[in-house]
Amino acid sequence: MRGIRTSVLTAVFLELAIPVVAAQTLTVAAASDLQSALPAIAAQFEKETGHKATLTFGSSGNFVTQIENGAPFDVFLSADLDYPRRLERAGLTERGTLYQYATGHIVLWARNDSGIDLRAGLSVLTNANVRKVAIANPQHAPYGRAAVAALRHEQLYERVRGKLVLGENISQAAQFVQSGNAEVGVLALSLALAPALKAAGQYVAIPESFYPPIDQAAVVLVMSRQKAIARQFIDFLKKPEIVSLLKSYGFALPRSTGR
Repeated sequence: MRGIRTSVLTAVFLELAIPVVAAQTLTVAAASDLQSALPAIAAQFEKETGHKATLTFGSSGNFVTQIENGAPFDVFLSADLDYPRRLERAGLTERGTLYQYATGHIVLWARNDSGIDLRAGLSVLTNANVRKVAIANPQHAPYGRAAVAALRHEQLYERVRGKLVLGENISQAAQFVQSGNAEVGVLALSLALAPALKAAGQYVAIPESFYPPIDQAAVVLVMSRQKAIARQFIDFLKKPEIVSLLKSYGFALPRSTGR
């Protein structure tokens, strides 16, 4: 009996002595163009690692301001490579974690019942039946800056600037045109391919030569209290199946850039 009791106590002691690694939750600040693709990526990350990623979507520029003011995010997925680099220069990122995960594209989008023929490209925005054009706010949204650049490239900006309705981010711009508060939107291709917009409307691509490349990057933030898992999330984005998933949502492969 004494031997059995000793064995039981030994087993209990050994069980208590084994360190238990609990699943942890990452907080991810993500550009709004990822609103369709990233939940699927986060779900796969949780399935494979046991760690959940809580996603907050918004404009990249606003997130930078929040991070500079101490917002406790673990990972930042920006729609503009320059924002993570700005944080890197300020010492607010973990060294060696910056990763360019994709390049985005912009499109013209209109509802199926709008009666607007998008085949004319950006020049359609000058038509009288196009009263409002939704874009993201170029002050802090990379897709908004790309929209303005494309309009300037075609010398249309001054002609349509009075029609512009600015969303706080590209997702809100999409909501404006999807709801009918704008006739046409200059949106992220990733949102145009999302089920809701794909079913409700049509889009045409805006030539890439009309605007600077939308190079998108991710980085681990120095404020993170779980840097190892945050680095694991960045590495997860590099997996071939995740790269393929991003491509299915309209993102191009990352460009090699020295900007």
